[in-house]
Amino acid sequence: MIDDLAAVFKALADPTRRQLLDRLHERNGRTLGELCASLSMARQSVSQHLAVLEAANLISTSWQGREKLHHLNPVPLHEVQERWIDKFERPRLRALSAIRHSAEEQAMSQPTYVYVTYIRATPEQVWHALTDADLTARYWGHRNESDWQPGSTWRHVRTDGSGISDVTGTVVEALPHERLVITFPGSEEQREEPSHVTFTIEPHEDIVRLTVRHEGLPTAEDHAAISAGWPAVMANLKSLLETGEVLPQAPWEMHAELREAQMARTDGA
Repeated sequence: MIDDLAAVFKALADPTRRQLLDRLHERNGRTLGELCASLSMARQSVSQHLAVLEAANLISTSWQGREKLHHLNPVPLHEVQERWIDKFERPRLRALSAIRHSAEEQAMSQPTYVYVTYIRATPEQVWHALTDADLTARYWGHRNESDWQPGSTWRHVRTDGSGISDVTGTVVEALPHERLVITFPGSEEQREEPSHVTFTIEPHEDIVRLTVRHEGLPTAEDHAAISAGWPAVMANLKSLLETGEVLPQAPWEMHAELREAQMARTDGA
């Protein structure tokens, strides 16, 4: 029993292995490729972490055809709970947990923006439009350049040939045809943490539901700015995929004209 728990504690000491367990808790029975999608490391390194977890009996494996699936085994964790947690006062632990979660929620109460659109296209076409530099140049006005691997840099490059990148972030997660997570840098002057943008692609017969979720926006002003920006970009993307052409005028120019008109009215007042 002591030796078994020692292996469990050793396995849980590594944050990468804890992240792998979290992934299996979200959805059990994942392949090595699926588990690698959210980790910026080589398959061999992930395999070594999985071997440690399996040695501690925290996961088990099975074969489905040629695919090796990994499953979460909660029994050792239950044994840890019985020996090290249940002996303490549960009400006190629940109260402390509630206080911690409340504090975390307040700290993470930055504005979040969500935009949903429906496109007559396949998941492959939408993924290609999100990750192909030439296509992003057509509907976004910037080339989004990257190899789109977790941990890689992505650059929002001007199309004027200058090579200037107006935004440089990191690819957090890339699950082709399903999910893409990237960071947008925060302000260096105010030492802001980068915000995160998640693109989720959900197919339904001949259409795709594309959701853009922008989290961790530092201010309400940033939320207002991207509330105008994302619909404009996604409208251009939808037009390109459904008709082969972007909209006749860049939609974000309309917002610029509206802002200028509003400022003129304010100055006149």
